[in-house]
Amino acid sequence: MRLEALTILAAAALSAAPPLHEAELVFPLEKWHNHSSSIVEQPNGDLFLCWFHGSGERQADDVKIEGARWIQSKRAWSDRFTLADSPGFPDTNGTVFIDNRQRLWLFWPVILANQWETALMKYKRSSDYQFESGAPKWEWSDNILMIPKRMHERTQELLEKDLGPNPIGQRAARLIALSADKYFSRLGWFTRTHPITLPSGRILVPMYSDGYSFGIMGISDDNGETWFSSEPIVGYGGIQPSVVRRKDGTLVAYLRDNGPPPKRIQMSVSSDEGISWSKTTDTELFNPGASVEALALRDGRWIMVYNDLERDRHSLAVSMSDDEGKTWKWKRHLERDATPMGRYHYPSVMQARDGSIHVSYSYHRNMDGQEGKAIKHARINTEWIEQGGR
Repeated sequence: MRLEALTILAAAALSAAPPLHEAELVFPLEKWHNHSSSIVEQPNGDLFLCWFHGSGERQADDVKIEGARWIQSKRAWSDRFTLADSPGFPDTNGTVFIDNRQRLWLFWPVILANQWETALMKYKRSSDYQFESGAPKWEWSDNILMIPKRMHERTQELLEKDLGPNPIGQRAARLIALSADKYFSRLGWFTRTHPITLPSGRILVPMYSDGYSFGIMGISDDNGETWFSSEPIVGYGGIQPSVVRRKDGTLVAYLRDNGPPPKRIQMSVSSDEGISWSKTTDTELFNPGASVEALALRDGRWIMVYNDLERDRHSLAVSMSDDEGKTWKWKRHLERDATPMGRYHYPSVMQARDGSIHVSYSYHRNMDGQEGKAIKHARINTEWIEQGGR
């Protein structure tokens, strides 16, 4: 049978799949802080997950990166294990990535002085990680040192027209002045969402700065041997970029909105493989100041996982687009409380080889009168999303 016919039959079988939604906690709710997960599928079909764990975030020096695997043959999550722990410093916001050589990468920031602006980016790499228990055998580790390209020039170009006596004008003046500070501009960039590999082989590691509320890309053109920086993604409050690629090669970064109301998911575009980016603009999608992640599915549709509110994080939605983000025709909720009973946030999303979509997210809910915290994993498909309509 010809390859084209097989492809058509496979697509037809996939489109006939029944709606799928399965979900479970990776471990029981606990009083420890567990947050900001990232999930990938290993070449053997098992899942690899990381998150940060400790008594707090940037101001708690016991924070470390933990991991677990979904073992397909056992239909269960493994015991937890430590992936990174810098003694005396918080390790936060880890993200995992499998490159074209099937190597596993862990990117994460060490917070040097208990403020996000003092983040130092680090990474580890492994070719030996597909076993049922314990951490990968790391073969290399290093820092990613950022020298943002055209930091001051680009900030001035995009914000100087906003200068004036009003609050936005004052903020523009502060950001323009701060962008000329070599020390401040080279420190404090760190990860949240998945890296992406472009058809050219270029790897983009999305990062952001809480000091500027800008995004940026760490870039490698040699399979991660060396890294350099893009120009900043400039705007007011746009952080934690998640990158998808249009069929024409344009890159779209969707960003959390840490700026003034109205609170919307922001976006920026790049036409040169992530080197330069447009000033951020608002989309139609609500955002309460919480992380989002977008993904281009193999059938050409895009999905976005986000908190579809302007305040609070008690509703976590999946929206889907069939026109590369121009409109979002379908939406369904992974979690939704009628009143704020919990917080379901910081999603990580990926598509497995069987076509299913996997989402991990922070699951924070009342436990014996206190907030219990865990990481939750959901497995869904596009048919399930379509059932929800709007």
